[in-house]
Amino acid sequence: MNKKDLKEFLDTKVEQYNHPRFIESDPIQIPHQFSKKEDIEISGFLTATIAWGNRKSIINNANKMMNFLDQSPHDFIINHEETDLEKLLPFVHRTFNGNDLVQFIKSLKHIYTSHNGLEGVFTNVSEEKNLQHSIHNFKNIFFEIDHLDRTKKHVSDPLKNSAAKRINMYLRWMVRQDNNGVDFGIWKSISPALLSCPLDVHSGNVARKLKLLKRKQNDGKALLELDTALRKLDPNDPVKYDFALFGLGVFEGF
Repeated sequence: MNKKDLKEFLDTKVEQYNHPRFIESDPIQIPHQFSKKEDIEISGFLTATIAWGNRKSIINNANKMMNFLDQSPHDFIINHEETDLEKLLPFVHRTFNGNDLVQFIKSLKHIYTSHNGLEGVFTNVSEEKNLQHSIHNFKNIFFEIDHLDRTKKHVSDPLKNSAAKRINMYLRWMVRQDNNGVDFGIWKSISPALLSCPLDVHSGNVARKLKLLKRKQNDGKALLELDTALRKLDPNDPVKYDFALFGLGVFEGF
């Protein structure tokens, strides 16, 4: 396909999958259960953190997390007592366990009480071309309080050549306003043009078949290559093509 045909093909797939019915089988359904801004962004962040593996398992375990937080994640984070954290300890999703969840709750409280919340952390350090330095700085802030060393592996660092798939997906949810009721677009201080595609095995394989990506590993260098290609197709909203790449890979076996 030439560039024009490729863009038309992918735009059609974006229209097909960037649709409210997408929510039914996707972890983004968890933050859609909330209406308060802080609840949306916290539930979204915790859900994105465990978004690897079987999608049904991700959704089930994210719902368990919300139940542990009394279906009021922001209130729980701000007002919890130390004894409230004990009930989180049985939680487990693959290698993310109850001790990691407790650490996340403590770090999120630090962010909301000392750094103007999640949006504030990412906004203060956003740069011109993308948000990968912002993610790196976010991780530094997240773990600037006393923390379990084991928990650091659950927040990716793009400056260590990670594709940071889960955080880039989370940023898509918060920043991108799709007017279709899927992505939230509640973080108005960050431009969607800065977003990076959540690169995983599905989107990576499809991108290679469409010659949008040559690099074989799904790492930070591959993300930069894919971002560059997608920004040529739509510089203002490049990550809308995540819907096309993911949909083609997961639902169509492209």
